[in-house]
Amino acid sequence: MPSQGTVPVRRRCEGTAMGAITLDLRPGLGVGPFTLGMPISDAFAQIERQPNIYDVVHVKYFDEEPLKLDFVISFPDHGFHLRFDPWSQRLRLVEIYDVKRLQLRYATALIGGPSTLATFAAVYALFGPTFPGIYDKERGIYTLFYPGLSFAFPIPSQYTNLFTNGEVADLPLEFPDGTTPVTCQVCIYDSSTDSKVGVGSLMDKAVVPALPAGSLYMEEVHAKLGEELWFTIGGQHIPFGASPQDVWTDLGRPCGIHQKQVDQMVIHSASEPRPRTTLCGDYFYNYFSRGIDILFDGQTHKIKKFVLHTNFPGHSDFNSYKKCNFVIYDAEAEGTVQPGNVSKNCITPSTKWEQVKVWCFT
Repeated sequence: MPSQGTVPVRRRCEGTAMGAITLDLRPGLGVGPFTLGMPISDAFAQIERQPNIYDVVHVKYFDEEPLKLDFVISFPDHGFHLRFDPWSQRLRLVEIYDVKRLQLRYATALIGGPSTLATFAAVYALFGPTFPGIYDKERGIYTLFYPGLSFAFPIPSQYTNLFTNGEVADLPLEFPDGTTPVTCQVCIYDSSTDSKVGVGSLMDKAVVPALPAGSLYMEEVHAKLGEELWFTIGGQHIPFGASPQDVWTDLGRPCGIHQKQVDQMVIHSASEPRPRTTLCGDYFYNYFSRGIDILFDGQTHKIKKFVLHTNFPGHSDFNSYKKCNFVIYDAEAEGTVQPGNVSKNCITPSTKWEQVKVWCFT
């Protein structure tokens, strides 16, 4: 089962009454402040800016293999999920699973929420005609598609004979008894492809939008043991022994600077049950947006260590740093590894510990 954590700030118990919120619906782009393609850290920043609205938040991931399934930020009081690609940690899909809990604003019209049912007729009137949708006979779900947007409607069992698997002949605007189906799920996804995203396996077809040209997010950072870091987009080479001035010139002002702490491991007495913590002369430059810390020697002011962060879910530093897309290879490797061409002899954020042990000790 996916492991679940909770954002620490809470002002109200989950499940207590709260009026439905209204978010702008942007087909193919996102919903409210959440934009497709945004890093998970940016989504958390939006949540922290509005704690009175997003005050019950669950973070879900597959504990056994976190890189296998989506990272999910869930808002149980508002009935929607944000699904992030586990490798790039960017938003690929917004899934609204309870439209009665979330009111959507499209242009000047409202749909959903407890007072405005998102019926097939209402959706069809608001978004206009489209091609016939897809009927999933096994789930009893009819899905209507628009560019970057889909609506799923449950079909009562007594009317399933009106449809066949695949495309249907008639849109279910109204059943023979005069009722109309009500949306059970809304998906917002990137519209740059022709993929149809909906319930079940169709949800897997949502892809992360392409990054803007020149974006430094998930830039490949090549680390050659004992030598240097090479930033493949910016072209910077930062070797061991470089000075703080060199780093400022290449990477700009650090997000933070702090001194390294050292634990004095001593035999504890009854009056001093814990080891003392002191500061040494060494200090870190923190580049949270690049997922990198750089440690300088306090005497020589030269680089002595690089720390590359994976932003792994469940780790104590999760969401403190953006993910560093590093490639570590041996100093004895000939030449330079080319961007996007990573051999099996390199270590990346996706490399499992068993592989790392083999790589390090052979």
